Amino acid sequence: MSDHVYKKVELIGSSKVSVTEAIETAVARASKTMRNLEWFEVDQIRGHIKDGAVAHYQVVMKVGFRIDDTP
Repeated sequence: MSDHVYKKVELIGSSKVSVTEAIETAVARASKTMRNLEWFEVDQIRGHIKDGAVAHYQVVMKVGFRIDDTP
């Protein structure tokens, strides 16, 4: 097994439905332009309240990816 180098970037996902959907939306969108995504960690969960109900979820997260071995 070879050694690898990883990098983390911060993403902010949002959803009107759930925290889970906010995470999945961010990961799906990032995977369109980033390679080798391997993990995520949620740093913050917040949302918007309207008329006494949750109207929007927002998740601040870091996504880790492996940097290619080729120069």
